[in-house]
Amino acid sequence: MAMTRAQFRNLLWEGINSLFGLTYSQYPKEWTHCFKSEKSSKAWEEDVLMHGFDAAPLKEEGAGTAYDEASDGWTARYINKTYALAFAITEEAIDDNLYGSLSRKYSAALARSMYYTEETVHADIFNNAFDTSYTGGDAKPLLATDHPLMGGGTFANKLATPADLSETSLEAAAIAVENFTDERGIPVKVACKKLLIPTDLMFEAKRILGSDLRVGTGDNDTNALKSMGTIPEVMVSHFLTDTDAWFILTDAPEGLKHMERKKIQRRLEGDFDTGNMRFKVTRRFS
Repeated sequence: MAMTRAQFRNLLWEGINSLFGLTYSQYPKEWTHCFKSEKSSKAWEEDVLMHGFDAAPLKEEGAGTAYDEASDGWTARYINKTYALAFAITEEAIDDNLYGSLSRKYSAALARSMYYTEETVHADIFNNAFDTSYTGGDAKPLLATDHPLMGGGTFANKLATPADLSETSLEAAAIAVENFTDERGIPVKVACKKLLIPTDLMFEAKRILGSDLRVGTGDNDTNALKSMGTIPEVMVSHFLTDTDAWFILTDAPEGLKHMERKKIQRRLEGDFDTGNMRFKVTRRFS
């Protein structure tokens, strides 16, 4: 349904000092700092887990060499979805408005809506990271204490006991990252790269990681997290919904991915019969 003059009645006569509310300064894109972007050319893309071999056993003199087997495992599928929004304005509303182009003003608002969609869709990967209703290829949520390993046993990428952001919890998480293994239990070199936090934790994170000495103690101990450069970067997300949830991103290969199926497309067209103008923005990604 097209927007008419009735919805812009204040714009039909002179005397307005300013128009506001459609656009504001925006934060730079945040999701691009957490996800690796790759191009997609299909309806969906898939990542397949593969595991290698176990440790080589001792071979006794004259004995045969042991054989091991490798295989592929679970599959993660990225289903490209379409996000779209449009608006229409009557010919009369465009003609009679006295304060500049309505189409230009609302096109900017349309772009702002798509920006918000991009950020919330990506942030929801973290917002739903503990929810068993949102599972990955191994049938577990993104963060769990019991990801199954193909070589047997399980793997944890969250603390066994949930903990608020603190020096102690950050150190425990950093130690866990140092102890990461592959599917066969062989240690892998993975480093903490970034602490991702909601706005509610930005001051606490600064106190914990910005001080040369330990925070909240009467001792003159060195702040090991800072002096060792364990977590080199802190990023504040304005789209995380849990005010006390925090995340550590690592440099593990094949991590969080954004599949770009189609970049933002902007279209406009006029209707011959009504004279209405229609504006649309679409985007496809996963």
